[in-house]
Amino acid sequence: MIKIGFIDYYLDEWHANNYPDMIKKESDGEQIVCYAYGKIDNPNGMTNKEWAEKYSIELLDSIEEVVEKSDRIIVLSPDNPEMHEELSQIPLESGKLVYIDKTFAPDKATAVRIFEHADKNNTKCYSSSSLRFSSELELIDKKTIHSIHCEGSGDYDVYSVHLIEQIVCLMECRAKDVMFTGRSDHPTMIIRFEDGRNAYMQLAKDLDFRLLIDDVNNNGKAYKIESDFISLFIKKLVKYFRDGIVPVEHSQTIDVIAIREAGFEAMKRPFEWVRV
Repeated sequence: MIKIGFIDYYLDEWHANNYPDMIKKESDGEQIVCYAYGKIDNPNGMTNKEWAEKYSIELLDSIEEVVEKSDRIIVLSPDNPEMHEELSQIPLESGKLVYIDKTFAPDKATAVRIFEHADKNNTKCYSSSSLRFSSELELIDKKTIHSIHCEGSGDYDVYSVHLIEQIVCLMECRAKDVMFTGRSDHPTMIIRFEDGRNAYMQLAKDLDFRLLIDDVNNNGKAYKIESDFISLFIKKLVKYFRDGIVPVEHSQTIDVIAIREAGFEAMKRPFEWVRV
């Protein structure tokens, strides 16, 4: 059995509540979440102690103890990326396989520091939005992409990573700059890439995750994301914990965070190009 440890800002959140059963099921009981640590209690939910009792997971008093007892480590805090550098410091010194939940970092500089810390300590890790692993992305011939229109639901702070992750995965090129063209409650942006191609992304309430791909011959094709991308993400995570092969390049994760960071600045300066 592979024993997994959770490290979180607070444990009563959707990912910590659902990952244990999903991982156990996908791994046929080979991988089990056994230990957990939360820095604070959820201000609007269960305490860490109540969470641990509900999910029958041993609550430990420190990150050090989780790292020591666990074979693999998941750093959660999905809605508080500003906590990832602190929460991942000791795990990334362990040499054990680590996954750090989305959104990886609040800015590019922090993302670079986290990966540098992992590399310095010979610790493998990765981070990703689950949307990267949707079946629909596998149907797209990346070599023929001319432009991308990507849309989805939610606010920019928490959900932009899902759209940007898909765009970076498909484009496989460094972004140059971004322009904000929407409202604060309906974020819409253009992302220009160094090879001259563009991607367009928008977030709005109750909008389905969807891609429109325009190819080099000006043929368009729409893809509604209907696959169970969360289960596909868990499948990839379980495989990583088995074979140690990192599924997402660090450079792409840094690009995702850099675009997201530039987007925040672009919101302050609508219709101006902001360097990524």
